[in-house]
Amino acid sequence: MKLDEAQRQAVSKWISEGAKLSEIQNRLAAEFGIKLTYMEARFLVDDLKLTPKDPEPPKVAEPPVAPVPSTAAPLKTTPVADDVLPPVGGNVVVTVDQITRPGSLISGKVNFSDGQIADWYLDQSGRLGVVPKVVGYKPTAEDVKDFQLALQQEVAKLGY
Repeated sequence: MKLDEAQRQAVSKWISEGAKLSEIQNRLAAEFGIKLTYMEARFLVDDLKLTPKDPEPPKVAEPPVAPVPSTAAPLKTTPVADDVLPPVGGNVVVTVDQITRPGSLISGKVNFSDGQIADWYLDQSGRLGVVPKVVGYKPTAEDVKDFQLALQQEVAKLGY
């Protein structure tokens, strides 16, 4: 396909404006009466040593970060060291970490009624994980139920 100089300049301008090959094909037909297949339009652009611009990839929005309410009631738990929790009184005690475990939305510690301690976390998919300090430890069904209730109360205080 042979184009005159004005037609070449028009195609160059369209490419510089970001036109796609299909748009160039349609504009050549509409403005100059030149009907080309898509492949012929591709060869024409290649012969003119032009390179169509790649469209900019869509910008990915950052997922919103859950704000921590500033009016949340302060926790009534006292800060404790990593492996020390409040004394066992026959109940399950749940604390929330001040610095969240990496990869978690929220994390903390649990002291079961039998004195066993475990770390807990809620991951970004909403899955709850419990990692006991003693390998293979399994709390009683009653302790699990109490843990879930205590955890629900603690995270509700934080606005989750």
